[in-house]
Amino acid sequence: MPARGKISVLIVDDSGMARAMLRSIFEDEDDFDVVAEAVNGREAIEMVRHLRPGLVTMDLEMPEMGGLEAIEEIMCSKAVPILVVSGVADAQKAFGAMSRGAVDVVAKPNVTSAREVEDFVDKARLVAKIPVITVPRTRSAPAAGPTPVPQAPPPPAAPPAGDGGIIAIAASTGGPQALAALLAAIGRPLSCPMVVAQHISDGFASGMADWLNSISAMPVRLAAEGERLTAGTVYLSPSEWNMSVTESRHIALALRPERQVYRPSCDALLTSVAQVAGRRAVGVILTGMGSDGVAGMEAISKAGGTTLGQDEGSSVIFGMNAIAIERGWVQRVLPLAELAASLLEITGASVGAAP
Repeated sequence: MPARGKISVLIVDDSGMARAMLRSIFEDEDDFDVVAEAVNGREAIEMVRHLRPGLVTMDLEMPEMGGLEAIEEIMCSKAVPILVVSGVADAQKAFGAMSRGAVDVVAKPNVTSAREVEDFVDKARLVAKIPVITVPRTRSAPAAGPTPVPQAPPPPAAPPAGDGGIIAIAASTGGPQALAALLAAIGRPLSCPMVVAQHISDGFASGMADWLNSISAMPVRLAAEGERLTAGTVYLSPSEWNMSVTESRHIALALRPERQVYRPSCDALLTSVAQVAGRRAVGVILTGMGSDGVAGMEAISKAGGTTLGQDEGSSVIFGMNAIAIERGWVQRVLPLAELAASLLEITGASVGAAP
C-alpha cells in the first residue's frame, strides 16, 4: 500500500537499469512511493488492476507485450495517469501512445543532469494530478469530439486570414492530443500557413511532426532555419530553438536561453506573427500549464488580429489559455471540437498560392 498522501507509482520497463534509475529518482522525493515494478505490458496490466497506482511510467519497447498495447488495454478498462518514458528513437511511437490514452511523453532523464531530473519529476507530478477517463480502443485518428450544430459565427475582428494571414498556435500539456484532434477535424489544407509552438522534451519534436503528419490533411514538418512559409503547411518548432517569423515570411530559429522554463517559447512565435501579419494574424492558445503564450496573444490582439482560445471543459490543463482569457486577449472561447470550424471560417478559401 502507498504511504498516505504520496503518489503511488508503478514503473514499467524491461531494463533493470532503467527501473533502478527511475526508482532512485522517485525515492529522492518526499511525495512519491514506488509500489511496484513491471518488466512488460502484461505484468503492467495485472498490477494496475490490483494496485490502482496514482501514476504509471511506461516504456514502449518490451518483450511479450509492448507499451502501446498495454496502454490501450489499461485505458479502456482501468484508467490511470500514464507517463510514457521513452528514448528519442521511439518518439513517433510515443506520440501514438497518446492517442491511446497516455497523458504525456518525456525523455528518459540523464541522472547526471539536475535540470533533466527536475523536469522529469515536475512532469510526473503534473501528470499524476490530471483526471483521466477510460478511452475506447484505438481509432484510425483521434476524435475531435461530436460535430457541433452549425451556427453563424460572430464576424471576425480582422479581414480573412487567407490573404496574407498566418495562424500561430501555442500549446503545452495536453497539446499534442489537442493538435491531433484539431488537424484531423480541419480535414483539408488551409489558405495560409500554420506555425506551432508546443512545449516538448528535447529531441521529440521531429517524432511529433511525423505523427501529426500521418493524421493531418496538411503536411506537417519540423521547422527549419530560413524556410519560407507556404500556405496550407504546418510548421512545428523544434524544442531546442525558439521559432519566429521574419518580415519576409521566413522561419528564424534562435537558440533558446539555458534557463528558459517553457520550451520552445510560445510568446516569441506569436509576437513575431503579430508583427509580421498584423490584422491578418490568427492566434490560438490551447491547453497547458503556465503563462507562456499569453503575451503573444496580447500582441496579436493589439495588432488587430483574431484570437481564439480552447475552453476549460475540453482542456487537459486550463492554465495558459485561462490566463489569456481572463486578461481579455481571447475574442472567441471555444471547445476543441469547434475550433476547426472557426479556423475554416476565418481563413476563407482553400489553399492557393503562398502569400
